[in-house]
Amino acid sequence: MQISTTANPTPVDDARLAEIHANPGFGQHFTDHMLTIEWTPDSGWHDARVTPYGPLTLDPATAVLHYAQETFEGMKAYRHDDGSVWTFRPEQNAARMVRSSQRLAFPELPVDDFVEAVDALVTADQRWVPDNSAAGGGEKSLYLRPFMFASETFLGVRPAQHVTFMVIASPAGAYFKGGIKPVNLWLSETFTRAGRGGMGAAKTGGNYAASLAAQREAIEQGCDQVVFLDDQEFRYIEELGGMNLFFVHRDGRIVTPETGTILEGITRASIIELAGKLGHAVEERKFSIDEWRDGVASGEITEIFACGTAAVVTPVGELRSPASVTPAPASTELTMKIREELVGMQFGRTEDTFGWMHRVC
Repeated sequence: MQISTTANPTPVDDARLAEIHANPGFGQHFTDHMLTIEWTPDSGWHDARVTPYGPLTLDPATAVLHYAQETFEGMKAYRHDDGSVWTFRPEQNAARMVRSSQRLAFPELPVDDFVEAVDALVTADQRWVPDNSAAGGGEKSLYLRPFMFASETFLGVRPAQHVTFMVIASPAGAYFKGGIKPVNLWLSETFTRAGRGGMGAAKTGGNYAASLAAQREAIEQGCDQVVFLDDQEFRYIEELGGMNLFFVHRDGRIVTPETGTILEGITRASIIELAGKLGHAVEERKFSIDEWRDGVASGEITEIFACGTAAVVTPVGELRSPASVTPAPASTELTMKIREELVGMQFGRTEDTFGWMHRVC
C-alpha cells in the first residue's frame, strides 16, 4: 500500500510535549498527524495518507451520524529502554476489525494494510511515544485508535458506498495512579449489553453506548465498572463495560465467560495462552452469577480479575447489587503474576517468548 506523508508545519514544540508526557491522562492530547484511507466500490481502498491532525468536515447527512455504521480498535505503542517503539499483537487487532467489518457490512481492510497504516502513523509521530526508562520505570504509552465509519452523504438504510478508515493517537498515562487497586463492580439487574445474533462480538460504538446507562448506575452506587448478564436467562456473566473477566479456582483452574455475545479481547486471548504456559488450565464456558457468589463464599474461587487494553489486568474487588454484596477473594497472587508478565513483554522488560511484539521503528 502506498502511503503519502504531509508533515505538520506547526508540530507541538518539545517543551509542550514534555509537559504532556509528564501528565498525559487518557484521550486528552493528540499527536501531530493522523492517517486516512478512503474506500469506494469502484476504487477499493485508496488515497492512503498521513496528514496534519485536524478537524473533519462532515455533511449533516453523513451516514454514520444517522445509522451508526462504525467500528474501531484500541491498541498501544510502547517505547523500550533502547529507544525502539513496538506494538502488541497488531495483527490480532487487524483481524478483529475484519470480523467487526463483516458484522457491520463494511469493506474489509486487509490485515497487512491495517498494520502498515498503524506503523505509518506511529513512525510519523514516534516522538510522542513516552519514555519510561527513568528510575522506577513506568507504564506510559501511546494509545492508538484505528476506526472506520460510513462517510457517504446519503440518508438510506443500506451499507455505505463511501467508507473512511483513520488512525489517530494520544499519549496515555498509567491506568492506575498511586498503585494498582481492585475495581468494585455493580451487577446490572436492568440492562443487558448484547444478545444472541446481535453485535456484542463486534467492536462498534453502539455496544459502548449501550453500556453507559448501566455504567452511570454503577458510579452512583460507588462502583468502578458494571457487570452485564446474558439476555436470555439473566443468569450468566458476560463482561464488564469495557473489560473481560477471569475466575481463578482453588485447584489452579481459570474460568472465563465464553465468547459469542461478548468481545473477543486481545488481552483476554493473550492471558489464556500465557496462563496455559504458567500451568493453569483455562475453561471458556458459561459462568453464572450464583457460581461467582457461591465460589467466593466457599473459598472455591480464590481470585477474580478483569482485563483490557487500558488496564491490562486488574484485581476485582467487591460485587455489589441491590440485594447483596459479595466480598473480594483474599488473594491477588496469580493476577499480579500474569499482569507483570504481560506488561513486562509490552515494555521489553521480560522476554517475549510468544513472538507477540511487533517492532515499528
